[in-house]
Amino acid sequence: MEELTSTVKSLTELLLQKQLTDYDEVIEKLFSEVPGLEAMPKIPDPQLEECAIKLWNWGVTKNVGVTISTIQKAQVRHVACSLLYCCEPENPTEGTIRKQILMASKTGRTWLDCKNPQMADKYLSLAVKSLEILYSQLMSRGNGTADISSSKEDVEKDLLRILSYQAESAITQGNNKEAVAYIQLCKDMLLRLPKDTAYLSLMCYNFGIDAYDVRKYEDSAFWLSQSYDIGKMNMKYGPGSEVLAKALRLLATVYLEWDCEKFAEKALNAVSLANKECVSTYGLYLKIKILLRCESSDSDFRAGLNEMLESEVSLELCLSTVKLLISEEREALAFEYLKRVCQHFETSPDLGTALVLHIELLLQRGKELLGKQKIEDIITGHCTGKQLTPQALTSLHVLLWDKASKYFEAGSYSEALQWYNYSLSLFKGGQMEPNLAKLQRNRASCFLKLKQLEKAKEAIKEAQRCDPDNIFTQFSVYKVAVQENEAEKASGALHAMGRLSKNPVACEDRLLVSEDAASNLLSLAAQIALENGQLETAMKALEILCEHSKDQAQVLVALRCLVRLVLSTIEKLSEEISDVSLDVLLPHLKKALQTISHPSHMTVDQCTEEANWFRKIAWNLALQCESSPDKMRDFFVLSYQFSQLCPPDRTLLMGQRTCLLMAAAASLELGRKSSHPTQEFTQALEHIQICSEVWKTLKASGSFPMDPTDSLLLLYEFEARAKLNDPMVEAILESVLELENIEPKMLETMAALAMEPPAYFPLPCKKALRVALFLHKKQPQADLAHCSKCVHSLIKLSLPSGVSEVEAHVLEEVWNYYEEALSIIAAAPDDFPEMETLWLLTQAWNTGILLYSLAQYPEAEKWCGLAMSFVRHLGSLQESYETQMSGLYSKILDRLDKAKKNVSMKE
Repeated sequence: MEELTSTVKSLTELLLQKQLTDYDEVIEKLFSEVPGLEAMPKIPDPQLEECAIKLWNWGVTKNVGVTISTIQKAQVRHVACSLLYCCEPENPTEGTIRKQILMASKTGRTWLDCKNPQMADKYLSLAVKSLEILYSQLMSRGNGTADISSSKEDVEKDLLRILSYQAESAITQGNNKEAVAYIQLCKDMLLRLPKDTAYLSLMCYNFGIDAYDVRKYEDSAFWLSQSYDIGKMNMKYGPGSEVLAKALRLLATVYLEWDCEKFAEKALNAVSLANKECVSTYGLYLKIKILLRCESSDSDFRAGLNEMLESEVSLELCLSTVKLLISEEREALAFEYLKRVCQHFETSPDLGTALVLHIELLLQRGKELLGKQKIEDIITGHCTGKQLTPQALTSLHVLLWDKASKYFEAGSYSEALQWYNYSLSLFKGGQMEPNLAKLQRNRASCFLKLKQLEKAKEAIKEAQRCDPDNIFTQFSVYKVAVQENEAEKASGALHAMGRLSKNPVACEDRLLVSEDAASNLLSLAAQIALENGQLETAMKALEILCEHSKDQAQVLVALRCLVRLVLSTIEKLSEEISDVSLDVLLPHLKKALQTISHPSHMTVDQCTEEANWFRKIAWNLALQCESSPDKMRDFFVLSYQFSQLCPPDRTLLMGQRTCLLMAAAASLELGRKSSHPTQEFTQALEHIQICSEVWKTLKASGSFPMDPTDSLLLLYEFEARAKLNDPMVEAILESVLELENIEPKMLETMAALAMEPPAYFPLPCKKALRVALFLHKKQPQADLAHCSKCVHSLIKLSLPSGVSEVEAHVLEEVWNYYEEALSIIAAAPDDFPEMETLWLLTQAWNTGILLYSLAQYPEAEKWCGLAMSFVRHLGSLQESYETQMSGLYSKILDRLDKAKKNVSMKE
């Protein structure tokens, strides 16, 4: 026990130190020691009592500085109060008891503030016990003295306050009956303590509000009734008529929401009583609400409405009441009351608000003719000095435009125009503001529908004067231009719309409601042009839409339309697709590719669908570009690029292969015709490389018997590299020779390409020709014509063209080719071309003459003899050439003999 008290004292001293700033830990430790203190026997200890008082005072001062939380304040008071009761003497003095009452009651109050009623109850009970002891002491002294009477009154005041706290605690814990009992005790004490009337009345009012908030209507009604009854017990010290009326209005509301049919009379009595206590605008309005719920007679309503007008309530409340009556289907009363309201507020500057409401209600109920009369009266008044307030004027404009818009949507353009004209009458002459421009645009739309073009132009002119830099104004200009078939004017308006689309665009009279209003407007512009048969203008609108819209799906729709329009135009004119049309379509497809490649809000399926559509279009366009290899290449490349955005399958890969092969072929053709072909051939190589990868993937998926892709890829690569003088042509030729079932024609083509300027690759060329010759001879029935061509080319490539090229191995190679030629002639002497024989003869003879000039006499004789061996195969030319050649050959032989002898003599 001593240890416990020592700990409490030391913690208290620590807490009281001025330099201490972190109180949390010390307060928690102190609070944790309280159960031990409460279990101790009561032993008077002046030091402990002093400790309790210091701790209490510390809590009070810290509360002023707001440096500790409410929960900490409760804990400190809790400890101090426990300490005080712990050292209570057997016969406490009045002073000690008063300290106990003060500390216990305030500790209980603080725990209530912390929403801890169980802890509060403990200390409130202690306070009551201490009050009873004090009261007993006072009574034992006798009656009659002023001091004792005063002290007894103080005790009763404290008791009433503590009982009210206990009632509050019971309410918090949901024990309504217990709270009622406590409050009843308090009520009984009010006869002796009248000054607490307002306090107790307000407490019951708060209990009523709390119960109402959680929809405990029965409890709420009880407490609100108690609040009123207590407040009326003593008017001098009550809360006042205004508060009592407030309680009664809430009580009426409770009855209304609880069960209107059952408690209708009580609700009506409560609100009527409230209005007698202290009339208020809400009280008068609430009475009308209750009368409506009770389905009261018209006379009751008129009395309530009269009361409202007599109480000089605001116009706003009167109009709210009118709307309430309308909503509850008391139409006749509503219009009757509204008429009286307009008369009552005739001189008010806000009268226009009531008039506008009257018009609105008339129009809602189909009383259009009467509504128009009222509108015309307002317009007359507005223009002759009885001007509407800006708010009323705006409301009327909204009403008129809404009516006009509905007529416009229904196709009643003359009626719509009449309502717009009403609105126009309320604008001042020369006035400039965006709303006036909007009104004129709406009027122009009506005139256009009514085919009154000149009036539409006048309205648009006014709109341009008020708001020229408005996209809707330009749209109106555009519509007139389309009607007048002025393509240039329409184009100018479209460009202006495109420029203005960069700015935020608001909705206009229900026309557009999406975020991308400008794009929708351009789309509508294209539609209008199409409906009027102006294709070029429609295409211009779609092009500007594609340029400025951020909605990718919308851009793709526009691009589809553009492509269809171009293609349909060609079909209608029954023309073949021209370069001009291709130049128009190409950028549209490129834009589509760019859009699909960077989607933001499109799903994978949507992207695939769009890519497939444009892929097929690009493919079909490429097939129509036979005369334009550059366009063909571009469209095939685009088709391939679109296909990359689709899920790959065998069919798609086949398409990619074909696109790339065709693109490579087109690039080669462009390179052949170009004066600077490097770029074209390099591009062809790029297509070939990608195609090779696609082809590898395809071959991995299955077999492709007799497919020429491998051959074509090698042939295209051979040509491109040959034209770029790339030495890799030899390696490509080797790859070709490794193919199965290679065609001799392909080798002949490669041979020609190897020597076609600027290419110069004689060795690969001869190798290709030799293999081609071999393949021709290998066939069951040799193609002698092709064999002859191969031999011809080989001889032409191998024959020495000058002295420097005469070498033994060269002559030997050419000699072998001549022997091939002789064997071919021998196999089909009648089928061998005579001119080919003559060419072989001539080339052999010239070679002999060249050798003769170099004094290579044996070789010269050999080659001249070879030439003579072809004479007999000349056919019709044989006789003339035989005579001529024999003489020459004899002379050459003679000269060769002489030359040989001279050589021998010199030796």
